[in-house]
Amino acid sequence: MADSQNTTAPPRRPRSDARRSIDAILNAARIVLGERIDASMEDIAAAAGVTRQTVYAHFPSRDALVAALVEAAAAEYDALLDDAGLDTAPPAAALAQFLSAGWRFLARYPLLLNAATIPRPESDPHDFGPPRLERLIERGQRTGDFTPSLPAAWLAAIIFGLQHTAVAQVATGRLTTDEAEALCLETTLRLCGVETPH
Repeated sequence: MADSQNTTAPPRRPRSDARRSIDAILNAARIVLGERIDASMEDIAAAAGVTRQTVYAHFPSRDALVAALVEAAAAEYDALLDDAGLDTAPPAAALAQFLSAGWRFLARYPLLLNAATIPRPESDPHDFGPPRLERLIERGQRTGDFTPSLPAAWLAAIIFGLQHTAVAQVATGRLTTDEAEALCLETTLRLCGVETPH
């Protein structure tokens, strides 16, 4: 009787030198594409200190590289939100921590502000943020910390748009990062019905 056991070998993990190359390429792509969304594979290879052939050995196309970068960013953003205490901190404080995590994330991955020009991967940071923000707002509405006059899903969408607008104001020099972050927080708290000092 033939042996029916599956003899397919499990997928091999990249060797440590290959993993270092991949990490260097992704980090270079994060920086270079953050500065110029139309940067080429050659530009990214040069910034990573590897050959163009090495980049293509790990990422068969520019779209594949960008998709891998966005997936890495999504995992990083999810971890930032995990560390923000969104489910345990008082709602107003949790909301401030949520926005702070977003500012740190967008500073690290500015290419995501050009979401319309990059391919959409399986994991996208825009998939994680709004549902978690919506749950936070719902919690604040239940506890009476936030006004329930507007739907939580609508507020979450507005707050995400507000933060992107604030980042754009920084990019065009209309506001400093500190000014934009403070205004974004104050506007968000007011949208949720939290009294803020002038």
